[in-house]
Amino acid sequence: MDDSDKSGKMNDGFLPEPDVYDLAGIVIGPSNLSIAALIHPLKEVTSCFCDQKKQFHWHPGLMFPDSTIQVSFLKDMVTLADPTSPFSFVSFLFATKRIYRFITANFSRVSRLEFNQYMRWICDSLPNLNFGYGIEAVDHDNECFQLYGNNGIIQARNLVLGTGLSPVIPQCARRHLGDTVFPAQEALGLDASGLRVAVVGGGQTGAEMVLHLLSNTARLPREIIWISRRANFMPLDESPFANELFTPSYSNHFFKLQPHEKARLLAEQKLSSDGISLDVLEAIYRRLYVLEFGQEKGRVCSLHPGCQFEELDRCDGEWVLTLHNSVQNRPEHLSADVIILCTGFEYRMPEFLQPLKERIHWTKDGYCLHEDFSIEWDGPRDQKIYVQNGARNQRGIADPNLSLMAWRSAIIINSLMKQKVYEVEQVSSLFELEVPEMKRQAAGGLV
Repeated sequence: MDDSDKSGKMNDGFLPEPDVYDLAGIVIGPSNLSIAALIHPLKEVTSCFCDQKKQFHWHPGLMFPDSTIQVSFLKDMVTLADPTSPFSFVSFLFATKRIYRFITANFSRVSRLEFNQYMRWICDSLPNLNFGYGIEAVDHDNECFQLYGNNGIIQARNLVLGTGLSPVIPQCARRHLGDTVFPAQEALGLDASGLRVAVVGGGQTGAEMVLHLLSNTARLPREIIWISRRANFMPLDESPFANELFTPSYSNHFFKLQPHEKARLLAEQKLSSDGISLDVLEAIYRRLYVLEFGQEKGRVCSLHPGCQFEELDRCDGEWVLTLHNSVQNRPEHLSADVIILCTGFEYRMPEFLQPLKERIHWTKDGYCLHEDFSIEWDGPRDQKIYVQNGARNQRGIADPNLSLMAWRSAIIINSLMKQKVYEVEQVSSLFELEVPEMKRQAAGGLV
């Protein structure tokens, strides 16, 4: 595939018939692309997916040249729901005549750039994707959903929301957002030559940003100030037992727990989903070693773990950051020219749902979620609103991750079709997540 010609554009905003779709997807990211690919063979169901973007891009602001995905390439759009699908990553490698080269290269991880190419390749094959068609509001007229877009109105019996996560901006930085204070997604083209750059955030995004800033000797910052409220720059837990948390069995188990149990586990399991890839940590450490000793540039990066970002002020043409050092229980003051916020992501109800907001059950933990990833609302029971990437508090740390994407898509499609189109039954799990009946009886029913 020649990416200069294959732009990922589909239909140019013009929608085909029918008048009322069985399913309309809003925003085309990996999750809704997964559903679009898995629903494509089902000719008896009509669907359309819309996005205001002119073409598919996956986190373009974070597409660093050396960044990789943190999961196996088998956790692609379709494979774990349908290994025979023509839209698998292996099919992409074969179709683009690179499969032997890929195998011979023996990559430990797939680059984010190549995975983006894979998803754009899928886009070029699906007729139900409509780029350049932004949805501005969604309502319901007691018969079906009305999607008001920049190219007219779409009617659908069911919705699937793929809006994804939004960056979290610390309160103290919100009023200062601009050319020198911005979230990580806006930093890719930054020329940091000779500047003092503060990177706030000790997760994967913060680490990739630091590595990116260090990688170009010709455009090296004068100083990188890396700030994290965590006690150290901690690695992602990728052990086999941690990866059991990213299985359908564990997601179903987590869904049945009480809210206080879920909250405790989410905190305990944080580094299983939000740590830094070990190869990125090693690359940063080695790069700092080479810069300090091999190139004799001194300490280019100052590290500030265990520090909470609390205040931001402008003084004499520079930014002054006030941190609270939790280890020594004292404030710290640092100066910088540019501040890059890598402070995490969260799910928010999309603005286009405002007409339906009062009809949707929303709690402090987000939507009230059903087992099929539909949410509770007061409309017709046979017309559902499915949500992608919005169930971390109900489904566990794997929900925003690529790991369960194809499985979740299969559940949604089965629910939509009211039959088992795809196999979604619990697969083998090492953990004994359900207490066997014999043990219940032995415990006198007290388990």
